[in-house]
Amino acid sequence: MFMPRALKVKRPAHGPDKGSSKKSKGDHQESKESVSEAAALKVDPCEGNTTQNEAIQADGDAVHFTESVTCEDGHMSSSDDVEEEEPVKSFKKNQRWPEPGEPVCVICGRFGEYICDATDNDVCSLECKASHLVKMGMGTGADAFNPNNKNIDEKTQQPHQPEVKTGGTGTSETVYSYKEDKFISSLTDEQVQRIKQELGIETQGRDVRRPIIEFQHCGFPSTVSGNLKKAGYEAPTPVQMQMMPVGLTGRDVIASADTGSGKTVAFLMPVVVRALENPAHSVCSPVALILTPTRELAIQIERQAKELVMGLPNMRTALLVGGMPLPPQLHRLKRSIKIVIATPGRLIEILKQKALQLNKVKIVVVDEVDTMLKMGFQQQVLEILEQVTEEHQTLLASATIPAGTEDLAARLVHDPVRIAIGEKNQPCANVRQILLWVEEPSKKKKLFEILNDGKLYQPPVVVFVDCKLGADLLCEAVAKVTGLTTVAIHSDKNQWERNRILRGLLEGDFEVVVSTGVLGRGLDLVNVRLVVNFDMPNTMDEYVHQVGRAGRLGHRGTAITFINNNNKRLFSEVVNRVKPTGSILPPQLLNSPHLHEQQRRGRQKTKMGSGGKQVTKDNLLDIIRKHDRQKK
Repeated sequence: MFMPRALKVKRPAHGPDKGSSKKSKGDHQESKESVSEAAALKVDPCEGNTTQNEAIQADGDAVHFTESVTCEDGHMSSSDDVEEEEPVKSFKKNQRWPEPGEPVCVICGRFGEYICDATDNDVCSLECKASHLVKMGMGTGADAFNPNNKNIDEKTQQPHQPEVKTGGTGTSETVYSYKEDKFISSLTDEQVQRIKQELGIETQGRDVRRPIIEFQHCGFPSTVSGNLKKAGYEAPTPVQMQMMPVGLTGRDVIASADTGSGKTVAFLMPVVVRALENPAHSVCSPVALILTPTRELAIQIERQAKELVMGLPNMRTALLVGGMPLPPQLHRLKRSIKIVIATPGRLIEILKQKALQLNKVKIVVVDEVDTMLKMGFQQQVLEILEQVTEEHQTLLASATIPAGTEDLAARLVHDPVRIAIGEKNQPCANVRQILLWVEEPSKKKKLFEILNDGKLYQPPVVVFVDCKLGADLLCEAVAKVTGLTTVAIHSDKNQWERNRILRGLLEGDFEVVVSTGVLGRGLDLVNVRLVVNFDMPNTMDEYVHQVGRAGRLGHRGTAITFINNNNKRLFSEVVNRVKPTGSILPPQLLNSPHLHEQQRRGRQKTKMGSGGKQVTKDNLLDIIRKHDRQKK
């Protein structure tokens, strides 16, 4: 619905939607009344190519269209022979309520029969489309009722568009290729090195592209540039400066940068460009695939992707994650999807049902690659990538990439450019780290003191604990003792509840959020300035990610971590990671015999030169086979 050449793209009547083709007498009458307000564009039932549209009748404002469509067997047929098309519903009152598994309107909750191309969201009628456009700040919504409007997104696009060519589906696809800006080319090698040194950019690889200084240096199509500005991206961060030009030229990338440094946009822009360059091959063959370890991170990435592709033709996304109903996700795949954002488990489930094919994918992104390649995820990632052609581009990104994981990650890429921003595997420089020695019985009391301290307490506060039961119990205690608006979030809560809590956290509805590690990876909690690690994480990599929730996109933050002898195996790593930042370490930690013993062993190990790697080329297959046996 609401394509530039017509107003309607009707959803195919598959599965649960078969009932939608039944029209009541009231609906039939409404159809006659609204035909003067909207023209109908028929979706090719053979999943083939639309070759031409011919107006066969014009009576006042009512214009009826037929199509000649080419099916896979080469047969030419008219849409009138396939199915009688009904006009777009003008008002939500004329739309039915959805059946289980069907998409729902983002405004009123009725059957989301149409897709608004300006926003890629489901709507039920012209009325709800108008309300949706107003809500999204895209005009008054009056254009939704104007059948003669050539382009409903005219107001949101800049006048000069790049050259276009016709793709294989008969639709226009924007031509774009990265070309180094004249200003960047005019810089001397010494100036480029000075810029990279000032920004903390380190690169390794062959023929590494120079970093950009402004987004304009990428020469994006005007609509894409406009979307970047509307989404609030005024100037590129260091990781975006270096990763964008490298990714836009088609090179494989392994990128490591601080949490909150803008990695998501850095890999999304090459994804958007590759999707623009390649036409949608068929209904179930996307151009781009983004893999993430958690549902929340996938939801966040899709939201950012939709902001960047708004107003671009045929740039639909699909979110495929566990913990949410499968039928709506399968229904979404019945449209021509360009970009898929998925968690590995749900994607494999859908691939086994043959509802999706990855043989046309041109670019693959693995976000939080260190988590994805740990035991339990690496086999799933390898299984998925086996179905992608070898001629694809791969982008790997994370805040931490340990040596063992980096060896395995290197097997997923070809001739990569390695990009490291800041000190590798170190917590974000914008976060002040405070370590407190607190014995287990005194943890709650110390937390209450922090929440009552006017200098430290800056709502909303995220408190990390190590178990789900602990999150619920601590949430109750904080609410009872302090009277603050407190909520707990963990994997046992359903996805709707988790989304509600995340939305409330971003909107300031909660003063304290007690969480397990589900909030520790990749999420942009932009208004969080204080993080408390009530329970010290099990690994220093997790510590880096959780601390980074307090320093998003350049903002200053504070992270307070409780530590005691229960965390003794991490003492040496804690000192090595935190001491260089200038933080004052507790004397109980510095004087601990456990720390001294670990440091002694470390020195011994260095002398012997036996600091082996966690994963090597020789034992990689053995690890994978062992994991397979454990799953059985």
